[in-house]
Amino acid sequence: MPSRALVRLLWFGVCLLGVTVHPATSHGQTGSYYTDLSGRLAAESRWFPQTALFQGQGSHASGFVAEPNLYLEDEAGRILNVTPWFRYDSADDRRTHFDLREAYLLLSGAAGNGEWELRLGVDRVFWGVVESRHLVDIVNQIDLVEHPDEKTRMGQPMAYVTWSSDWGVVELLGMSWHRKRTFPGSDGRLRASVVVDNDLAEYESSYGKWHPDFAARYSHTLGLLDFGASVFDGTAREPSFGLCFDCGAPSGLPAPVLYPIYHRIRQFGLDAQWTTGSLLLKLEAIRRSGARNLAGVEETFNAFVLGGEYTFFSLWNTDADLTLFAEWDRDERGRRATNFYENDLFAALRLMLNDVQGTEMTVSVLHDLDKRQSIYGLELARRLSDAFSLDLGAVAITNIDQDDLYYDLRQDGFVQLGIHYHF
Repeated sequence: MPSRALVRLLWFGVCLLGVTVHPATSHGQTGSYYTDLSGRLAAESRWFPQTALFQGQGSHASGFVAEPNLYLEDEAGRILNVTPWFRYDSADDRRTHFDLREAYLLLSGAAGNGEWELRLGVDRVFWGVVESRHLVDIVNQIDLVEHPDEKTRMGQPMAYVTWSSDWGVVELLGMSWHRKRTFPGSDGRLRASVVVDNDLAEYESSYGKWHPDFAARYSHTLGLLDFGASVFDGTAREPSFGLCFDCGAPSGLPAPVLYPIYHRIRQFGLDAQWTTGSLLLKLEAIRRSGARNLAGVEETFNAFVLGGEYTFFSLWNTDADLTLFAEWDRDERGRRATNFYENDLFAALRLMLNDVQGTEMTVSVLHDLDKRQSIYGLELARRLSDAFSLDLGAVAITNIDQDDLYYDLRQDGFVQLGIHYHF
């Protein structure tokens, strides 16, 4: 459920909206505002074909998602954007949660021969170009209970400045109030045998979650090449873990429990894309210091994703397009890595029918080159009408070694169906 800080931020957004809207009418001033209320409501169901490994876990979960968006712009070009988000899940109380994905005030103007923008509030920032994982994308915390692919991000309080001109784009971000990563509860699937207790989270910095973080990125286009160079200095979004044998009872969790530890890190990132007609060549690479490896030891490491995609347009003289993806994910820590992507090959194909219903299907596989394990994925999306759409997804996990970090997920493959109402 929403924390006090999130509730305060939401209330701040409502109050700011009131201050922005009402003076023009209550004081008789003239002026016009553009207001748009949109969003989606979704009913979702997730089914796990294999028997659960741990007590309390079920084979089915259902729930709903509400994600409205309020957009307000005055005649001076000032924008207020608010996107609260809520999920209810019948099986896991940890997956029932609220987040303020976006709630920011946007100001902009001219600067020499370029433009500047300033966003104050809660926002989501995306960096990167590859398909299999978002390696350089480090500003926002991962909402892990949403999907194990680690691509769903939570809102982050920030002051975000961009300056764009012919010579490129500079982004500067100042942040505080660290967001903890979400983890499944004892009744949830896709969890380890030992449950994570977020209430016991620890921080390396004496400032705790209020430690100031800094990030910057420069991006530019040179002919066929688009590239970006970034740096992040602050509290890690990915935690290491400690094990507590007598901490379960106060939180109602079965002992022992894991508690997350967030260390201070520094990351340098590079993303690049070379576009030549139907072929896109892509690279994301990072160097991170201050992070802990799987053994809990501090280790500076490099990681990269290298690959590309090729699109066959107007497949067989139809309106359909077919895109093929191939990427190599490498983390030099190998078995000391804290993620799936130690030394993996990702391959996928995406079929877009380009029909009125916007039908799109993606089939993928992530195969470990050092071990036997593979993760298969399926995504299908289609509009049913102007207001309704349907999506179907599936994840299958096979041949996970007994000594692997994700061995506890070996029977947690699932099929998910969602019906969305867009307004």
